[in-house]
Amino acid sequence: MDEPSTLNARPTRGRKRTFGVYIGRFEPPHDAHLAVMLEALQQVQKLIVVIGSARGARTTKNPFTLEERQSMILGMLQDAGVARSRVLFVGVRDYFYNESLWLSEVQGGVAAHTRGSSDVALIGHLKDESSYYLRSFPAWEFLPAHVLSPLSATGVRRAYFQNQPTTELVPPTVQRFLDTFRGTPDYQGLRQEYEYLAEYRAAWAASPFPPVFVTTDAAVTRSGHVLLVRRGGQPGHGRLAMPGGFLDVGATLLHSCIEKVRHETGLNPAIALENNLRSQAVFDYPDRSLRGRTITHAFHFDLGTGQLPVVRPGPENEHALWMPLNEALAQPEAFFEDHHAIIEHFVLKG
Repeated sequence: MDEPSTLNARPTRGRKRTFGVYIGRFEPPHDAHLAVMLEALQQVQKLIVVIGSARGARTTKNPFTLEERQSMILGMLQDAGVARSRVLFVGVRDYFYNESLWLSEVQGGVAAHTRGSSDVALIGHLKDESSYYLRSFPAWEFLPAHVLSPLSATGVRRAYFQNQPTTELVPPTVQRFLDTFRGTPDYQGLRQEYEYLAEYRAAWAASPFPPVFVTTDAAVTRSGHVLLVRRGGQPGHGRLAMPGGFLDVGATLLHSCIEKVRHETGLNPAIALENNLRSQAVFDYPDRSLRGRTITHAFHFDLGTGQLPVVRPGPENEHALWMPLNEALAQPEAFFEDHHAIIEHFVLKG
């Protein structure tokens, strides 16, 4: 692992920078996050906390909304005596397949607070490859964090969903939120998903090699609408998704995808999807699925204009529907895994 010095960290010289930027997902914020923020506030006048994975669906990896995480962070800092005026927030979406868009959203959110000031420092610690983003903002001075802690949000989430104590891992404000959230339907759904995923991974634990799954998914559009299903099972119960599924071993990628569409939506077989194939792409972000390494081959079928064909849900789904594209693109938080990003890719590509 590279040392922080490789990021051109400069000496403090006893002065406070105007702005500090601290980037993380904070799922949830824990004691080490608080320690880093308090250390940073000794070196900067105002701390801009950039909260990632904003506007995503609740999952066992990202269980809390942007607003909930912001409230937890504010509460723990105020309990530590930090004035509300010294903390600013930016929420950024995940862009699994377009790093430039993510960087632009971070830069734009920070610039909205700094208003042209160049006195900006990036706070962070190069602990592993997940800290790669610290190299992505060369215009900002790097201030290395000196907090050393074995704590991770992954460990906190594991304890939380396994009903183990977390009071020694998170500040009191965060613990109060976690205790309250435990009584909500959202928590119960996440707990069911957590247990499902644990059993799913255990089924493959004896494999001599880490399994790699292959799926096919379909973005079917017609008259400014996209064909979707609402998932009936785990993981992602209740989330919107493209019709699709695991590759049929006896079929080509394309024909497996077409059969999944017909099975999951009841789309009339007389509609020749293969004649309406507009484009295709592979989506292979390593962490795109919590089930494990899953690569999907997605196909865009454009059925042109006209009346929307009748659809009905298959046995594994709660609903099949045609959704206006403007509605679908406006609610990434409603979608399963990276399906929103895939639809966005095909629609914006044109």
